[in-house]
Amino acid sequence: MKTYRYLDLITAAFVAVLIISNVAATKVVVLGPFTFDGGTLLFPLAYIFGDVLTEVYGYARSRRVIWTGFALLALASLTFSAVAALPALADPEVTPYAEAFDRLFGLVPRIVLGSLLAYWAGEFANSYVLAKMKVKSRGRFFGARALGSTLVGQAVDTGLFLLVAFAGVFPAYVLGLMFASNYVFKVGVEVVFLPLTYAVVGALKRAEDEDYFDTDTDFNPFRLGG
Repeated sequence: MKTYRYLDLITAAFVAVLIISNVAATKVVVLGPFTFDGGTLLFPLAYIFGDVLTEVYGYARSRRVIWTGFALLALASLTFSAVAALPALADPEVTPYAEAFDRLFGLVPRIVLGSLLAYWAGEFANSYVLAKMKVKSRGRFFGARALGSTLVGQAVDTGLFLLVAFAGVFPAYVLGLMFASNYVFKVGVEVVFLPLTYAVVGALKRAEDEDYFDTDTDFNPFRLGG
């Protein structure tokens, strides 16, 4: 089996972005005309990593990284939930911090479920569309392919996350505002970073001596093999 110099580093960075984004998602923030959960500031990078992984290493290796992120996000979420459920030390100096932790992660079960479902569906949609478009275009028009796959993946991701995590918590108009803000912001980040993504993809293809085409790939998301 071929080995790669940078695949492990990209995997680690991808998982770190995923977990940090989901913790930051517990706060809804306002940035200029945008209203979104805090995780949106960093989460678009996960889709950029997804584009790089699929473009350079192919759908099958991207699938393994997506499942790795899924498993570690679930582990982090279960840990946070367990800590929040355990009784805190009965000390007046400690109690305020314990209560703040419990309040911060009080939405964790719903946020975790929404994050896991949205991440899983969105990342696989993104990877699938990019891989198929690459074969159809014979490897040309990477910018259009990266943007097209992001438009699909982010729509799936954002919609599922908001419905599962916040439906019934916020009124419908707030959810609509958050969807529009999240979607426009995330796609905008992809566009802004596209020249850098181009450069990284080109450098990785040369460094790894790889430019994978998924002509005979089994796109079943539940298959972890090659």
